[in-house]
Amino acid sequence: MTDVRIRPVTRDDFAAWLPLWDGYNAFYGRSGPTALAAEITQATWERFFDAEEPVHALVAESDGQLLGLTHYLFHRSTTSIADTCYLQDLFTTEAARGKGVGGALIAAVHDRARLAGAARVYWQTHNDNAVARRLYDQVGENSGFIVYRKLVD
Repeated sequence: MTDVRIRPVTRDDFAAWLPLWDGYNAFYGRSGPTALAAEITQATWERFFDAEEPVHALVAESDGQLLGLTHYLFHRSTTSIADTCYLQDLFTTEAARGKGVGGALIAAVHDRARLAGAARVYWQTHNDNAVARRLYDQVGENSGFIVYRKLVD
């Protein structure tokens, strides 16, 4: 990949960000009848530009094209005085996979977490996401935790 630049998302990026966001959601089965509501996508987008929100977005760009995205947020923890950074979403185009774009996005989040004084960065992926896990095993440590969830009625 030539000259990949990681930068904060801008309002002008919406048309190029949206297909990446849709691709990410489709990858995790949130498309068609199970797609996220348009209001969720719009609220997510607006949060990136609200100074009161802890949610941030970066994009990977090369030759004027967006190749990937990452969304991350800072939160408190009961095991650290410093905030923790949760890398919530990471996605690259098919053409960008295996070319260092995902690693560059993770490194950029890590740098921003360090600058913000966060104690750690963590993320999740599906157990069968073997392609991503090859990268994650190189740049992070598998904590061994299994994630459970329950929707609030």
